[in-house]
Parts: sequence; C-alpha cells; structure tokens
Amino acid sequence: MDLQSGKLYWPTTVSNPPEYPPLTESIQCDVLVIGGGISGSLCAYHLAERGLKVVVVDKRKIGEGSTSANTAVIQLAGEKSFVTLANHFGEEIISRHMKLCWQAINEFEDICKKLPIDAHFVRRDSLYYSSYEADIPSLKKEYNLLNKLGFQVELWSKNQIEAVYPFRKQAALYYYNEAELNPLKFVYGLLEKVRTLGGQIYGETQIKGRKVDKDTAVFLTAAPDRHQIKAKHVIIAAGNENHDFISEKNADIISSYAVITKPVSDLSSWYKRSLIWETARPYVYMRTTPDDRVIIGGMDKDTTIAEARDSKILRSRDKLMEAFHKLFPDVTAEPEYFLGGFLSVTHDGLPMIGRYHHYPHCHIVMAYGDNAIVYNGVLSRILADVITEGASPDLAMYLSTRPLFHN
Repeated sequence: MDLQSGKLYWPTTVSNPPEYPPLTESIQCDVLVIGGGISGSLCAYHLAERGLKVVVVDKRKIGEGSTSANTAVIQLAGEKSFVTLANHFGEEIISRHMKLCWQAINEFEDICKKLPIDAHFVRRDSLYYSSYEADIPSLKKEYNLLNKLGFQVELWSKNQIEAVYPFRKQAALYYYNEAELNPLKFVYGLLEKVRTLGGQIYGETQIKGRKVDKDTAVFLTAAPDRHQIKAKHVIIAAGNENHDFISEKNADIISSYAVITKPVSDLSSWYKRSLIWETARPYVYMRTTPDDRVIIGGMDKDTTIAEARDSKILRSRDKLMEAFHKLFPDVTAEPEYFLGGFLSVTHDGLPMIGRYHHYPHCHIVMAYGDNAIVYNGVLSRILADVITEGASPDLAMYLSTRPLFHN
C-alpha cells in the first residue's frame, strides 16, 4: 500500500537510526509481531518486559511506514465525542474506555523514561474550541460528562480564551496534562529496548504465507527465501496494512494531511504551547515541536486512492497554513514539510482487537482513528494480559465482534 506521500519531517530528527537486518533463517519464538510501527513496537515492548521471546518483522525498513507521517498528538479525546460514544455503548463502558486512554497517556511518560532513545515526550495542555456557536451546547454536555467522571478539564468562556490566546472563540474545553512526542524516536526506543530484553527485530522481511496447527502458527517470508517463523502467538499490527490480512466491516480508510513549518522565531503568543483543535468536522489541529516548528494537521477527506490523495497535498498545505494564520496572524511561519497519508478509522468510534477463526493463534490490532497512539497504548496492554495471563477484563469491549453502531 502507498501509505503516504510528500516531504516527511520526523526522519530528519534521527541522525543515526538503528539498523534492523532482514531475516535470513527460520526461527521460533513465543510471539511473532507483524508490523514494526507504533502498534507492533508497543505490543513487543509489553511482551518482552514480561519475559517472552518476541520477534518483530516489517516488510519495510523499520520506521518507514505510517510512523514517519504520524503527528503524535497525545490526547484523551478523539473525533467522536464521549457523549456520543456513551449514547451508543453506555456510560459504564465508555467511562472505562476513557480511564484506559488516560492510563495509556500516563504510561507513555513512564515508558519513555526507560527507553535508550529520547522520544521527546512532553506534557501539554490542550484547547478544544467551539468552531461555531451551535457547537457550544454539545461542548457543555461533553464537559459535564468529563467532570462527572473526574477528568481534569475546564469549560472556558470567551473571556478566558481571549485572556491568554491571540484569537476569539466563544467557548472551549481546556484539558490538562495531555502530551506530544516524536513518534519515530518512540518506535526506535521501544524496539531497542525490546532488543536488550532478548527480542529480535527484522526489517525488509515481508510475510507472504502461513500454516497453522493445533498449538502454533507458522508464517512464511516472501519468496525466494520462504523462511519460517514458528510462534505460539501472533499479533498482526500492520496499521493501515491490516486491510491486506482481513476485511473488517467496522473499518474504513480516509486521507489526512499535515504541514510542518520552518522553525518559528517567536511562539510567545501561543499559551503554554498547548495542543489546539476544534469542534468542526473535519477539524484542524496544531502542536509545536522541540525545535520550535508548528505542525498543523487535518483536512481529512474520504479519499482511498493514493493518486487522488496526493493531488490534494499542495492545496491542503495551503489551507492548513491559512487555518494557522487565522489563529495566529502575527506569527511568521512558512511551510517546510508537507504530506498526505492514509488513516484507518472505525465507524463506531472505538478501536478493535480482531480474532478470527481462519487466523488461529492470532490477534489483529486495529487501533484506528485520530487518537491511534493512545489506542495502541490501550490495546497493547490488553493483549499482553491476554497472552501472558490468559484473559483481560477489558478485552470484550474492544473485540471486533461487538455490535456495530454507525454514527
């Protein structure tokens, strides 16, 4: 799959990336993880931490998939409001989902402190502003639910927003202690940690076949070598390319866009360099980087053809810059990197774990949506419990067999 196109920023932040050679022999392991991006690296990390022999393979060089296009905004909320999700799944389930997402954010901070590569995890507050006056009642309902469940969020008025930001909005939710990071360094750090725990990482190793028996799965690499990887458990964590393994009725692919500016000399008008996003759909979001760039993303489109996606990159770049300058008219910022990429989403708004009878001994991680990094944190922890302890009390609400709600 042609995952993304454009000029990528994150690879420029890594001067000496780790090297992961192709697999050159048949091997055995406790867990085979197919996919060396954020999904696969988090799963491998949790399992290696628990003492399992883990093998990770990726058909590309590690880090050259969707990880290099991820804008790495680490937030509690996603595109579908928690009120909407609670109306469909029930408040008890969504309350638990919200708490698991928050736990994942906190765990990322702890994990990053242990990694041999600095992933630049930084806590950031976030401002979720009302794009239109008609959105304010829904914003208030969202605040009431968040406040009821004990999350650290405030409902800001027009005056509160204007007091600290250089733009005017009628209302906003202000979340405390969310985060940002460098997704490529995060993946490299996780996989280097896995290696120190005895794991094996192979890039440019494509899976092209499988055999199963009662107790194990055997996956085969591409011709001409056709090496065998025999595993007790297999986690398919191929991100957008999970669609190559399974067709899932609750999943779809859209296109999303981002622009990264040249370093900005003065960001003092950006209150706490908070994450910023909005209630409009599709929405625009913004963050900063350690070297004082601005990342602006969004402009999602229902485009599933790479050529059509790529034809909109330059126009999306310009519109994203326009959106930034509407909020920060006095900040001089010029685009340097820009891209368009595929983004997998679920129709009902929750991520999924797939278990299918024709893939015995396998779990498929589908941490789809705009909040994919956080969802990967949740699902990887659940799968670690399932594989090492035999069960997780949180598995059922993420299984792909749950009733499907279309919003």
